[in-house]
Amino acid sequence: MAKNLGPPIVLGVITILALVFLTGGGTDDKNELRETFEVNAVYYDSGHVEVSYLDKSDSTELVVMEVLGMEESFQKKYGAESEFIEIIPFPNTPKYGWEIHPIVIEVDHAEFGHIQIKTEIRPLGEPEAPVIYSRS
Repeated sequence: MAKNLGPPIVLGVITILALVFLTGGGTDDKNELRETFEVNAVYYDSGHVEVSYLDKSDSTELVVMEVLGMEESFQKKYGAESEFIEIIPFPNTPKYGWEIHPIVIEVDHAEFGHIQIKTEIRPLGEPEAPVIYSRS
């Protein structure tokens, strides 16, 4: 019987992309982005994920947030909102770990242009996941 290789392949691709971004695949001004943007995703045992976004410069023009790896991907657009908290129903913890459900945020910013932000969900009480920034 054939094994389902989908989740391990997706995890491998995500890991490779993360390594490219972390080792300099993006621009060198990530410190400025880290100081400007705060993103966090927390899973609560009550069956939901809370994703928070904050742009300290208040210069966000458009945000598109997507949670990947779900049976039906969650995607939402926000206008010129520099801060939001989104509650997403997530009734079960994933069989293959939270890594297969990355949070990807695309930001159009007045000062920085187009920014991509990626993080992972972490259960409440665990340290925050690393956040990866990239500019195009």
